[in-house]
Amino acid sequence: MNGVVRRKLTVSGQVQGVGFRPFVFRLAAEHGLTGLTRNTPEGVVVEIQGRLEAVESFALDLRGKLPPLARIVSLSSEDMEALADETAFIIAESAPGEGHNVLISPDTATCPDCLREMFDPADRRYLYPFTNCTNCGPRWTITRSIPYDRPFTSMACFPMCPECGREYHDPADRRFHAQPNACPVCGPKVRLTDRAGGLLAEGPEALTILARELAAGRIAAIKGLGGFHLSCDACDAASTAELRRRKHRPAKPLAIMVPDLDTARRLVRISPEEEPWLTGIQRPILLLPRAEGAPLSPDIAPDTDFVGLMLPYTPLHHVLLRHYAEAIGPGRVPALVMTSGNLSSAPICLGNREALRRLGDIADVFLLHDRDILVRTDDSVMRLHPDTAKPLFMRRARGFTPSPVFLAQDGPTALGVGPELKATLTLTKGAAAFVSQHIGDMENLETLGFHREVLAHLEDVLRVTPEIVVHDPHPDYMTTTLAAEIAAERGLPLAALQHHYAHIHAVLAENRHEEAALGLALDGTGYGEDRTIWGGECLYVDPSELEHQRLAHFSTFRLPGGEAAVREPWRIAQALLWELGLREPEPWWPWRAAFGPASDFLPQLLERGVNCPITTSCGRLFDGVSAMLGLCPAISYEGQAAILLEKIQDLSETEAYPCPMLADDDPAVLDTLTLFRHVLDDLRAGVPVPSIARRFHLGLAQGLADLAAGFAGVLGVPFVGLSGGVMQNLTLAVELPRALWERGLEPLVHTQVPPNDACISLGQAVYGRRLLQLGKI
Repeated sequence: MNGVVRRKLTVSGQVQGVGFRPFVFRLAAEHGLTGLTRNTPEGVVVEIQGRLEAVESFALDLRGKLPPLARIVSLSSEDMEALADETAFIIAESAPGEGHNVLISPDTATCPDCLREMFDPADRRYLYPFTNCTNCGPRWTITRSIPYDRPFTSMACFPMCPECGREYHDPADRRFHAQPNACPVCGPKVRLTDRAGGLLAEGPEALTILARELAAGRIAAIKGLGGFHLSCDACDAASTAELRRRKHRPAKPLAIMVPDLDTARRLVRISPEEEPWLTGIQRPILLLPRAEGAPLSPDIAPDTDFVGLMLPYTPLHHVLLRHYAEAIGPGRVPALVMTSGNLSSAPICLGNREALRRLGDIADVFLLHDRDILVRTDDSVMRLHPDTAKPLFMRRARGFTPSPVFLAQDGPTALGVGPELKATLTLTKGAAAFVSQHIGDMENLETLGFHREVLAHLEDVLRVTPEIVVHDPHPDYMTTTLAAEIAAERGLPLAALQHHYAHIHAVLAENRHEEAALGLALDGTGYGEDRTIWGGECLYVDPSELEHQRLAHFSTFRLPGGEAAVREPWRIAQALLWELGLREPEPWWPWRAAFGPASDFLPQLLERGVNCPITTSCGRLFDGVSAMLGLCPAISYEGQAAILLEKIQDLSETEAYPCPMLADDDPAVLDTLTLFRHVLDDLRAGVPVPSIARRFHLGLAQGLADLAAGFAGVLGVPFVGLSGGVMQNLTLAVELPRALWERGLEPLVHTQVPPNDACISLGQAVYGRRLLQLGKI
């Protein structure tokens, strides 16, 4: 064995189910090495043997020539004793065991090689809707447990035919050890049914007929990768209006899917920075400005100039859109609505029987298939920040989950159960925080069941058990009760973290920032430490020592009718007028025609303080301004009033309303009532509504930046974390960081998880593990 060395490499990260072991196999052959590779609980272990130069060259190439989906987090090396009788390099059977250091790949879009095969009439996978290889296809949604081998996926019930088996075992083949490998002979199949489950067609014919049904104006429920979509012709006003009627979704935007970039450009404007997101491996729904003259139904996104658009990410979608383009002919644009297959507030449908039961009153036909979805996963929704070209997430799910947020340091395992609305949960493991896919609003037993389902699956695949459970302090949240139950069942410590501090902990963690920082937490609702509703907060947060202080907040006002004020923003406008001393209703107020009797009664509620909770909410301020300007007296979905207010802005306007800080109060107050007074004064003076809307946005951004700069100077803290659902407002997301930079401050923003309440569980989890580290619980 003269001159021969043997070395063991242990690789952790996204290295299972991404073609990593076949890559290692080919790399060893390239360097003339013997040895083995196998999946283990620690990651992928590689033992290589040969001349020292070849072994070292192999190790360099291992990092530098990774497969498209692979990601190395750590690589350790140790020398071993050489084996005298070894003559080959093999892929060994996976090793079982407890615990692991493996990242499961998210589901990824169909690769170009698979697409070429699918659209080649001579290929055996021609138009096969479940084509995949080691470089693409389902991962997270079909994974039952680790290690990521076929028996532990929903492909276990599809034995490979001889031809697929040959590909799977051939080191030179692109499908070498591709766990979801399948073909029309041995793989999953589709079928088309009516709403009662009666068979209409199966196999290739099912997709052809479905395309014709959609072209004829029918509504379909389509089983995809992580659940069902509801689909119809996106250019047909009658179809989209009927879908909205059946789904009870009067105005909230509908996402669309088109076959390619050329089609997309007929409907939206796409920048060079946005193209790679549309065509890449994640393929989120991207919010893009509508193109002038785009032939989309007016019902797609009636409240905004942006369209949520995605390109196909599964073979099934590619084949369907091919057939659909043929069915409608060259005179029409092949664009399909692809909105979540659920009823309002319920989780996306997962199984065939569930979809037929829950969506039977919405869809005319159902496209089903027999590959089980093990993890419900909605489409991700994002836009790119105009200044940085970095993601601004609205919803993080397919394509990104379960990729972790990497933290600044190692730590114990903590569970953050999330808030009530836009819930996610987070489990930490080592230096990684695993934020779940979008779960939804915790308002019913179905969503509670989904939450438990996600937790059980994450614990199983991560092989971790939390050491602490953290929740929101709101006593009536379903997640608060759930956290208490989990802690009691397992004998774990239980901690609460105020909603807005959780927001700031989340954005600091995402930026791996461990120093003290200021935080601007701007959202609609959060249970405050004084039992009022917070939402416009300037906070001090030290994530290292877990020190918190509320430095300032927006002017307080009341929400007459409580939740009714959230649904009817005119109530908020009238409450703000009340705070300005305008106590009696005036005929010119925009909501008087529709809500006159209730408006007349409102002063009595406000005078007595009956069901009029106090708030400092930034989101509700936006609602009140929108209603005051006559844009949205009542909403049909969350954020509608603010979306309309942002849409109407005159972008040529440069004036900003004053929004001063009242420093004599403790906490200090950002005088947003003065901001609202200027809205009122200009409205009375006949200033155009688009100018008022712009002046309001700019004034709020400048006021917040001045507020932060004042405290930064006193405390010597130049960092400002920005979080909360209001940071999804594109104007504020652009203008507020700019204003902070102008004042010499460094804004810290979300780029990996949404700034809305979906980030709360991350803040809770990192807070919980720090509590354990400091021994404070």
